[in-house]
Amino acid sequence: MIPPSQIQFSRRIGRNRVRPELSTLDCDWDQRGKSDVEFWTGHLAGAPRLLELPSDRPRPTVLSYAGGSVGLTLSAALTGGLRRLSQRHGATLFVSLFAGWSALLSRLSGQSDLVIGTPVANRQRNAFEPRSGALVNMLALRVRLQQDPTIAELLVQIMASTLATFAHRNIPFAQVVEALQAQNSLSYNPIFQVMLTLDNAPAERELRLHGLRASDLEQTHTSAQFDLALILSDAGEKIVGVLNYASDLFDRASIERMAGQLLTVLEAMVANDQQHIGELNLLTQAERQQVLLGWNATAARFPTGTLPELLAAQVGRTPQAEAVVDGQRVL
Repeated sequence: MIPPSQIQFSRRIGRNRVRPELSTLDCDWDQRGKSDVEFWTGHLAGAPRLLELPSDRPRPTVLSYAGGSVGLTLSAALTGGLRRLSQRHGATLFVSLFAGWSALLSRLSGQSDLVIGTPVANRQRNAFEPRSGALVNMLALRVRLQQDPTIAELLVQIMASTLATFAHRNIPFAQVVEALQAQNSLSYNPIFQVMLTLDNAPAERELRLHGLRASDLEQTHTSAQFDLALILSDAGEKIVGVLNYASDLFDRASIERMAGQLLTVLEAMVANDQQHIGELNLLTQAERQQVLLGWNATAARFPTGTLPELLAAQVGRTPQAEAVVDGQRVL
């Protein structure tokens, strides 16, 4: 839904009451200092170029960007637990969700060094605030889990990483890719292939303007720009969203299972923030039941009696069958 401030600004332009002076926005990126570039090259130095998640199909040489999505809802109890967890550690809700998402991705991929992307609205300057259109940049947050940190330690790490990257968010992501000389590939996105987006801005579900009424439309995701994109919205009592996926790689059933595993990880984080990442339970209740009981239901009936008795009974049933073969001799 278009914010009212942008609609008013656009209408004023249409009546020629104001004229946007783009030169006053100070958007000359060529005048940026070297500090941002140096930060990003250091921040991402040695990072893996690809997050190799278990997929249902091999990665194609050229992605088609076909995709789908699975709905995701965090219960009121889980949402409240995440808020309390964040408050105890002086973190934001985004940090806690990012910790859970990165912990799950690390466990599924077996990788302890991850790079996950997140979009940021580049409207921190006063001159940008009233402007129409999208001013979104991409940030690459790096998570290191080599030492198997606890949930509490991971929250501290992600807070520090988030603050550092946000301090250097002015440089366009394309310039970061260029500075890192990331390998161009039609098979995957450079720097990161997985996203997390959290919309925590107060939303107006309905807008009325001079006899017109506007409201949100439900979006159907039939394309995917990344391998995976966790798109969440803080709706107050509950956190809701979707898990968007590239259908070149994943089946819907796999993503549904992954969504359930994410909820399980978040619940484990809320229950005990002193757990190590390697100790987190990934299995949903249904999966645990299948692994512990379903696949172990191997009970079978065996005949009773001694071995000679069993042999004699078998001979009685098949007296002409071969019992022993030794070269040319057959008994």
